[in-house]
Amino acid sequence: MAVYTNIAMPTISLYDDEELLAKIGQGDSDAFKVIYDGYRKMVYSSALRLLRSEEQAEEVLQEVFMKLWLLRKDLVKVRHLESYLSTLVRNRCLNVLRRSALELKAEGELSLDWAEEHNETEERIILNEYHRILNQGLEQLPPKQREVYLLCYRQGLKYEQAARQLEISPLTVKTHMQAALRSLRKYVRNHADFAIFLIILKNL
Repeated sequence: MAVYTNIAMPTISLYDDEELLAKIGQGDSDAFKVIYDGYRKMVYSSALRLLRSEEQAEEVLQEVFMKLWLLRKDLVKVRHLESYLSTLVRNRCLNVLRRSALELKAEGELSLDWAEEHNETEERIILNEYHRILNQGLEQLPPKQREVYLLCYRQGLKYEQAARQLEISPLTVKTHMQAALRSLRKYVRNHADFAIFLIILKNL
């Protein structure tokens, strides 16, 4: 596996990857956590490079590792995990870009179009849990940040449109929005992994 000089991540040998993947295939959540910790920054930075959006890159990060767990029984066939993850990242990012090209409003929704129908129930449970945590984080935002987030991110208003509606400057809207996204990303990052692993452990 290539060593990323600009990314702080442990160096994991190909042999170790294969051993960990075999353990994950048997439902070992500790092995999954090792893979997550070792590759999360690579996955995030790859998504960020393609999407140029921190919030969308965070979503892709969560999606990729959710899908990795859902496909755990097939991972024994994977010989190059880094390439496999890169393919997952690229596919998810292409879906995001397609949605943008079709002018769909970005609502922070995780896609439900994965093809593995036999995993649909577990997938929906994880996605619902993710959104529950996101909404909890939203409720903890200061009122003005929450209002700006709902207008701009959920309703898709431009900063200028939200500024007119709230009777504040576009710069103030931008400041509130950036603060809200930082807070939400931190909240989800601190809570989603634990919640997801609770779901994983329940299904072992």
